[in-house]
Formats: sequence, structure tokens, C-alpha cells
Amino acid sequence: METDAVLALMQDVAEQVINPRFRSLGDDQVSEKNPGDLVTVADHESEVLLTEALTAAYPDAVVLGEEAHEKDPSLLDRFNAAEHGFTVDPVDGTKNFVHGSPDHAVMIGESRSGEVVRGWIWQPQHGAAYVAERGAGAFLNGERLTMVVPPLATGDGEPEPPYRTARRQWVGRELPGLGTLQLTWACCGVDYPHLIAGDARALVYNHSKPWDHVPGSLLVQESGGWIGGKDGTAFSPQALGGGLVSAPDRTTYDAVVAALADGVRR
Repeated sequence: METDAVLALMQDVAEQVINPRFRSLGDDQVSEKNPGDLVTVADHESEVLLTEALTAAYPDAVVLGEEAHEKDPSLLDRFNAAEHGFTVDPVDGTKNFVHGSPDHAVMIGESRSGEVVRGWIWQPQHGAAYVAERGAGAFLNGERLTMVVPPLATGDGEPEPPYRTARRQWVGRELPGLGTLQLTWACCGVDYPHLIAGDARALVYNHSKPWDHVPGSLLVQESGGWIGGKDGTAFSPQALGGGLVSAPDRTTYDAVVAALADGVRR
């Protein structure tokens, strides 16, 4: 499928099964996978439609959907071993979606031979389409994106914009020499665009799943940013799980990784 065709698929699916449920969900349309981990009929129905279309176009590819993985955890192993794969997050930021926040997204990522080659983020309520192709750049509604790089903190006070984390338990945690962590927008499909826009100095994730980070990772890289493990290891769609740091440049990334390590030592 052409890149624009995948985006059109996501937009069509969102229009069919996600947007009609926005701020209109019944109690019987929301459940918990785990305490506090919500899932809706929109998640299930949109993932089925997206997966069916991708499988029809690429029958040899492994499609790793968030909800499919919930039913069959071995799907992650098959994705990690595959030469060609897709990740599908049908409603990223489900809790936001359930609570009526427009900060949610549909995300698809594509990898070949262990490298992310294309990524799509569609924010239906914001009308924002983020698309990235390896070597071709990152775009918002067809306009090329360039990473905004805020200067590092000088020690003269709390930096603005702040460093952000997706873990509520980490809110207020100090990054030695850099400042304290604030909460992200609680949706990777919204977090990464905010980073590119300069609204965060870095993003820190304690855990990482491919469907959450594969699309945004390429968006960050193709706009000029940096992403890797909390321990300084290179980003790989097939080796996630230990947490990630994403930053507007390598200097900031290295500073955050060092601060995290310093915080552990303390």
C-alpha cells in the first residue's frame, strides 16, 4: 500500500468506528484489561479493520496489534522474528478517549529487517496527520517537520519546557542537573508530536511496547531528533521493553540518560 493509502485507511476506520463513539461511549462499551488499563469497543473494532486491510495487502507480514497481543502474547515473538511487520495501536490514549479528551490517536508502524521504515499517526479530533518515511522526512498534514531544540538547562532554575514522563509514579522525580519530570500528555501519539514542536525537552518512558513507540520513533528521527534506550542503547523495534528516552538531539538524550543513571546511583 502506498503511504497515503495507509493514512486514508486509518482516517476511514476512525470515521467509521472511533469518532462516533467519542464522548458517546456507553458503560457496556468500556472494560478493563487490568486495573486502570481501559479498552473500548472502538479499540477492538478499529484494530480488526486495520489488521484485515494490512494483512490483505501484505499477507507475509506479521501484524502486531495491541489488543491481539492481549489475547495472544506470542504474537510479539513472531513480530520480533519477522522480516516484515506492522504495529497497530487502534486507539492510543484510550483513557483520554474514554474521558472525552481529544488527545488520542490511531497509529501504525512498519518495520523491515529490524528497522522502522514508515510510521503514521492520525489524531482524529485534532485533524492532524503525521507521516514519516525513512530517508524521506517527517510531515504534518503534508508540511515537512523540523525538530525544535530547546537549549539545555543552565542551572539557573527549572527549565521550560519541562522534561516529561508517562509514568505517574515518576512525576516530580528529579533528573540530577536537569530538573524534575512532569507528566506527558498520556498518549504516545500526542507526546511525540509535542516533543517535535518543542513543548517538551525530552520524553522518558519506563516501559515500552512496539505499538506505542514504533511510529513516533521514526517521526522523531526523521525530524532530526534522537531516541534510544534508557541505558543508552540504540532504538530497535524488536528490542523494546526496558524503557525509552526521546529527545530533540543527541546531546540532550545523553544528558537525560546520564541523569537517569545518576539518579539510580543516588
